[in-house]
Amino acid sequence: MVQGQTLTDWSQLCDALAHGWRAQTVTAATPAPGWITLTIRTRDHLATPILLPTPRPSAAATEVDAVRIGVTEYGTPWVVQVAGRHLLVTGATGAGKGSVVWSILAGIAPAVRAGVVRLWVIDPKGGMEFGAATALFDRFVHATGTPTLELLRAAAGLVQERAGRYRGVTRTHIATTVEPQVVIVIDELASLTAYETDRKMASETIQLLSLILSQGRAVGVTVIAAAQDPSKDVLSMRQLFPTRIGLRLTEATQVDMVLGQGARAAGALCDQIPDSLPGVGYQIEDGTSRPLRARAFHVTDTDILDLADRYPAPAWPMDTPEGGETQS
Repeated sequence: MVQGQTLTDWSQLCDALAHGWRAQTVTAATPAPGWITLTIRTRDHLATPILLPTPRPSAAATEVDAVRIGVTEYGTPWVVQVAGRHLLVTGATGAGKGSVVWSILAGIAPAVRAGVVRLWVIDPKGGMEFGAATALFDRFVHATGTPTLELLRAAAGLVQERAGRYRGVTRTHIATTVEPQVVIVIDELASLTAYETDRKMASETIQLLSLILSQGRAVGVTVIAAAQDPSKDVLSMRQLFPTRIGLRLTEATQVDMVLGQGARAAGALCDQIPDSLPGVGYQIEDGTSRPLRARAFHVTDTDILDLADRYPAPAWPMDTPEGGETQS
């Protein structure tokens, strides 16, 4: 860059450069002080839906550190970490939040069948999103209020119980059938917080979630949450999610609310994703400044039924602190 120029100067010119070069988009990033990198996209490799791959018979049953959930714009596998990482997915109606979450569940399904991962699912919309695959889940609630609070209380209790046992023994949880990775999936975060009419319940929910998010990663309890409304009330815990994925959003100002300050200037153009590209979004990881553009697999109803049939969760003893049962 010429002396005196900044990344902001170049970011403000990206739209004009894209029109001048007849490119789809131009984004700017700074790889080192005094240097600028322009990424020019002339055609979209993510324009076509990507089908969920057929499960490989030889697939490792414990792959929770690197779960493939789609394809990046460079044609490489889109991989997310489930163990030790909380993940937040935000997007407008029809943006494809379900595609991202179901792609993750498909990726860890072999570990579920092996007993290395336990899925605790909260579907506050009456079970419409996850009700077809209850065989995958160790715990499943489809109503807000007391059922959801009981699940979150159990999760918080598990976090504290494990922390007490691990203290002075180990700093890293390793998922096994004895100490499985517990993955809590929340379909609509706002239903538990901003939209809960009982303020006492909402307050306890936020308190429990904050404890789980702040202390759960080290002891093998992680959260995957989806949100439609990127308001301050809903995303007050955003900083507790190290991995954040922004799908199509309705306003440019929402991008930084979801992904973090400066994300849009760095190239996360969530507000420019068209309706015709559900499942396309930008991923930001804590400690990185450059967003990754990718598309999740297209998971059909048939795929979901097949997952539930192929990878049912094993029976879990009810007398153990980590056991659970399906509830409404």
